[in-house]
Amino acid sequence: MDIRAITPDYAVSPQIDPEDLPAIAAAGFRVVIDNRPDREIPPSHHAAAMRAAAEAAGLVFVENPVTGGMLTDENVAAQRAAIDAAPGPVLAYCASGNRSSIVWALAMAGRRPAEELIGLPARFGYQLAGLRPMIDALAAERA
Repeated sequence: MDIRAITPDYAVSPQIDPEDLPAIAAAGFRVVIDNRPDREIPPSHHAAAMRAAAEAAGLVFVENPVTGGMLTDENVAAQRAAIDAAPGPVLAYCASGNRSSIVWALAMAGRRPAEELIGLPARFGYQLAGLRPMIDALAAERA
């Protein structure tokens, strides 16, 4: 498990295992967002199995599959809603943490400066500078 705290309330991770969920809860997370489509992973890690393990650990589980290169407005809205509804820190995961960083940055456009939305994930190697026009456009729409 490789948790990367983008902010104190939002972290990303590459794929986690069902067995990781008790430790994730013990680390203080309250919500887990699955940004990985089931078709990318073995059945042992499908959303239904992860949901059962998350809920057994006392976590809220949100399924928001983001297909690489096919991020939708619905994905962004779902991520934003899950973050807004979270009763505490959120851990989002995908294959590498990149998609979870991208969907976070777009969801938070207008709430944080673009420099932060690009710079905070960059500390972990996630290069979101190419999203700046989209971040700026979303921020302008939400103003």
